[in-house]
Amino acid sequence: YLSKEVFDQLKTRKTSFGSSLLDVVQSGVENLDSGVGIYAPDAEAYTVFADLFDPIIEDYHGGFKKTDKHPPKDFGDVDTLGNLDPASEFIVSTRVRCGRSLEGYPFNPCLTEAQYKEMEEKVSSTLSGLEAELKGTFYPLTGMSKDVQQKLIDDHFLFKEGDRFLQAANACRFWPTGR
Repeated sequence: YLSKEVFDQLKTRKTSFGSSLLDVVQSGVENLDSGVGIYAPDAEAYTVFADLFDPIIEDYHGGFKKTDKHPPKDFGDVDTLGNLDPASEFIVSTRVRCGRSLEGYPFNPCLTEAQYKEMEEKVSSTLSGLEAELKGTFYPLTGMSKDVQQKLIDDHFLFKEGDRFLQAANACRFWPTGR
C-alpha cells in the first residue's frame, strides 16, 4: 500500500496535531509481522493520509469504500429487549469496551502527558455525575493498590499494558498516567 508514489505524496504532510506519515507507519516499520501495520495518531490522519488509509480499510473490511455509509443505528426498543439466551446455551460472556477519544485531542500515539491528565480529569468528572443504574466506580491506574488491580484483572475489567505493536505506535507512552 505504501508505494513510492504514495510515500512521495504523503511524506511532507502533517495533521493539525503535528502527526506525520512516520507516526502512521511506525508500528508496521518496527513490526514487519503486523497484520495491518498502521495506526491513526489522530482523527484528522484518516483524511490527511487517506491515500494510504482508504485502500487498506477497503481491503480489510471486504470492499467497504470511503463512499459507503454505515446504516443508521437501530438498537431496538431497550424496554422490550428480552433475554437473548434464556437457556444459557450460547452466550458465555460479553464485554463492552469504552475507549476514550475526546474531541480536541489526538489519539494515544500523539498525546502528551499533560493531555492524558486533562482527559482523565474530564472523564472522571463526567462519570462522577452519573446517577442511578449508570453510577459506578472510576478506577485510575495511577496509585491503584495491587489488591484492587488484581481484583479488577480477575473480574476481567482491567487489562495489561499494550503489546509491542501498540508500544511501537507510541500508544503506551506515559503509562499508566491518565488511564
